[in-house]
Amino acid sequence: MGKELGLSLCLMLLFCYKGNTETENLCPAACQCFMSTQVLCADERMASLPQSISRQVKDFIVMTTAVSYVFPNNLLGSPQLTRLIFFNNALRSIHSQAFENLTELEELEISGNPRLEHLFLGTFSKLGNLTKLLLNYNRFKTVLPGMFDSLQSLRSLQLKGNNISHLPTFLFVKLHNLNLLDLSLNSLEEVTKQTFFGLDSLNSLKINNNLLRSLSFDTFYGVSHLTELSLEGNKIAELPDNIFSGLSKLKELNLRRNVLTTFGDKVFGIEASNLKELNLKGNRLVELSSISSLTSLTDLILSSNQLSTLPDDIFRNVTALENLDLSENRLTLLPETIFNSLFSIRAIDLHKNNLHVLDAQLFKDQQLIQQLYMSENQLQTLPLGLFDHFGLQHMVRLHGNPWKCDCNMWYVHDWVLKNSQDVEMLDRMLCESPDLLKRHAVVSVGKDQLVCQTSKHETHDLGSCILSASNDTMTVKCQVQKCSPLMVRVQFLQDDGTLNEHVLKMEWPEHLQCSNMTNPF
Repeated sequence: MGKELGLSLCLMLLFCYKGNTETENLCPAACQCFMSTQVLCADERMASLPQSISRQVKDFIVMTTAVSYVFPNNLLGSPQLTRLIFFNNALRSIHSQAFENLTELEELEISGNPRLEHLFLGTFSKLGNLTKLLLNYNRFKTVLPGMFDSLQSLRSLQLKGNNISHLPTFLFVKLHNLNLLDLSLNSLEEVTKQTFFGLDSLNSLKINNNLLRSLSFDTFYGVSHLTELSLEGNKIAELPDNIFSGLSKLKELNLRRNVLTTFGDKVFGIEASNLKELNLKGNRLVELSSISSLTSLTDLILSSNQLSTLPDDIFRNVTALENLDLSENRLTLLPETIFNSLFSIRAIDLHKNNLHVLDAQLFKDQQLIQQLYMSENQLQTLPLGLFDHFGLQHMVRLHGNPWKCDCNMWYVHDWVLKNSQDVEMLDRMLCESPDLLKRHAVVSVGKDQLVCQTSKHETHDLGSCILSASNDTMTVKCQVQKCSPLMVRVQFLQDDGTLNEHVLKMEWPEHLQCSNMTNPF
């Protein structure tokens, strides 16, 4: 609420600039007039509305005053008003006839009044030209049936931050031109089919931060023109099949912070959906079934859920996808083909999962990627060529993984050094092992320090050489062809960091007359 009120306050203060002497002389006491058409009354000591307002005034703003009541005669002499705002006052009651003569009013706001618990029936009965009505952050517990019936020109209605727990059926039935309806931050427990009956022009519907627990399949019947629907912060655990099937124009669907455990495209019915943005952040998803019908989807947010696996074809047909957020889940691996055909992808966020290993071809179709976040997983190394498909300037995050700085890190080490300007928080990309390099930044480690260790009685095939250990002796056996050059370098690293090196180079007798060509035995 504080941010909302603060923003509105800043917007109102934009009116403030020095007026001329004539305007100041016509201005009501304890108010400010910035133009002949605008009046702002913002005196905390003001207990009643001024009676002398010029007939030239179109915008009348009353904010942060001690005004508690609005009576029928308070605005009787100002029928010309087109914009009236009561913001952050001490209002307790507004008479049902207080706005009766304001027939030219186009915008009315009554917000931020913590003592205002109800409005009388008929309060808006004469406001047929009203297009915008804001009733936010008051203490309304209910809204009377028929309260908005006369507002047939209304395009935007906000009832945010009240204590409304129930909406009468057919409350909005006469609002045929309504485009935006915001019921967020209330205590609504149920929304039925009849709630939105008649809103055939509604474009944006927000029912955020309420106590909604269930929706029936016909809840959104009659609002087929919706382009934006937000149900954020409710208690919805399940969505019936086809619940959004009639919303063919829906572009944005916000289901953030509910308690859904599964989600699939059956909620959209059998028709292809035109949805562009789907937000499922902060639910309890453990399963994501097919979303292949969402062929227009560009933004998919699945962060802060409980997903541990994903089907390899989950994004099949979702080829328009540009932004994919899978951060803060429990993913341990990703199928090799999961991102196949996502040629338009710009950002993939895999931050804070449990990924241990990635396939070298995982991002082969993502030439246009610009952001790839893989920080805070369980990655010890990355496969050869993982980033080689990227064609554009990109930002990568790799910190917070337990990097194992041995010979298997050569590709990662080389790539990070070559693309250091593309790696964010590079100083936090640290080696976890071996102990000698622990907590060292990967970029600070020399490539000659990235060696694979061997333990006693362990044998490793190093191509043409075999390394074996027995007691305190390590033996290197290398198979060579005649005249093949070979050099073996042995390094002893002491506790103080001193490095002693011994080099053995294969020398061939001169009588063999070795050429540049290698001869077999």
